[in-house]
Amino acid sequence: MSVTDSDLERAGATLGDLLMQHECTIATAESCTGGWVAKVLTDRAGSSAYVQGGLVTYSNAAKHELLGVPEQNLEAFGAVSEPVVRDMVAGTLAVTGVDVAVAISGVAGPGGGSDEKPVGTVWFAWGSSRDTTEAKRKRFEGDRDAVRRQAVLYALQGVSEYVKRS
Repeated sequence: MSVTDSDLERAGATLGDLLMQHECTIATAESCTGGWVAKVLTDRAGSSAYVQGGLVTYSNAAKHELLGVPEQNLEAFGAVSEPVVRDMVAGTLAVTGVDVAVAISGVAGPGGGSDEKPVGTVWFAWGSSRDTTEAKRKRFEGDRDAVRRQAVLYALQGVSEYVKRS
């Protein structure tokens, strides 16, 4: 699937509109997407009304030190795992005080994959302090840029659906 800048812009605008309608703030915790979700959200003028901030926690040390992801979860499950993205959401909510947080951790490639977690494997989580956190795993095809673009779009759309239900 080819994701264009226009696709990302539309998805970011949709999420921004929903956050405004629900009077919610958001913060991101991103690893493989390197802050791209926050970038898309803040491309829109006036986004400071709903975007609190974004944390790029690319290394395991950053995940632990900035978000409080337990080292034992990083060691036992790896950074690209459900427990870690759930911990990233919890840490983001605690550090920023936002209404909704999203976390992304994956293997964008071209290297770094394994049999268990091949290139293109990305874990997502979103949640709030009011509701339970949801986590999803996806596998995307393509080169590094394609995987990252698909991950950003999926995150924006997933959080939009979450906010609609909240």
